[in-house]
Amino acid sequence: MVTPNATPSRRGRLAPTPTGLLHVGHARTFAAAASRAAGAGLVLRIDDLDGPRCRQAFVEAAIEDLLWLGLRWTEGPDLGGNVGPYVQSQRADWYLEVWRRLEATGLISPSPYSRRDVEAAAVAPHDTDHPDGSEPLFPVSLRPASWSRATAPGGVPWRFRVPDGRQIVFQDAAAGEVVRTAGVDFGDFVVWRRDDLAAYELACVADDHAMQIGDVVRGADLLTSTARQLLLYEALGWEPPTFCHQPLVCDAAGIRLAKRSAGLAIRDLREAGFSPSDVLTRPMTDLAGA
Repeated sequence: MVTPNATPSRRGRLAPTPTGLLHVGHARTFAAAASRAAGAGLVLRIDDLDGPRCRQAFVEAAIEDLLWLGLRWTEGPDLGGNVGPYVQSQRADWYLEVWRRLEATGLISPSPYSRRDVEAAAVAPHDTDHPDGSEPLFPVSLRPASWSRATAPGGVPWRFRVPDGRQIVFQDAAAGEVVRTAGVDFGDFVVWRRDDLAAYELACVADDHAMQIGDVVRGADLLTSTARQLLLYEALGWEPPTFCHQPLVCDAAGIRLAKRSAGLAIRDLREAGFSPSDVLTRPMTDLAGA
């Protein structure tokens, strides 16, 4: 069992990914993060490692929308007297240092296989159908039997080798007790990408640790991701934060909101005359069709 710290600081973070405009679901998740972190410090971090899909225009729009909602962060680099965001694409040296720490544990290995390779090697029908949108379960048969020590990733993907059959259990502030079984609910996962950038799991853990985040608030679609990240915290000898996975916000038709959801971007609702309080509290049926 991997257990997060029971009594961390409430220091929190807002971590938008600038691949589109923020929507109502983001607004409510970020407001919850700010509320839980009240008085403990709040970091703004731009998680922009998703390649060309990330755009500066979306960064600027996210900051403007967050400020319009009344959210204020107190932690971040000094931008001439204003508190600015941390930016993941500017933190490559730190991620490489964390990769080296993981490599020294022997728990990560080079893995040049594409998603298509993994799907082709999957042996069970459900292995290619993961509801959280993650990669299919990585087959044990594709693990290397041995590999040489490395001082750099070398432009090859690297995966964390999960302890098959082990239960990862954590208490979530919103979802209650969450149980995921390594090798069943998720398999070996990527920590370093082919384009020589940190993958989401590594970058998120590395930054939450470096920024002393004690309370992580995000969407319920990342519950399995949290189980992966708890294994990284353990491997690195770091104490994990507590977690609060907010229920996903759906539109009036019951479909989960996405950045492409028409009319429910914070920007659209602002232009339609809704107030910050409306965006954060009114039923979706009131906001839909704005």
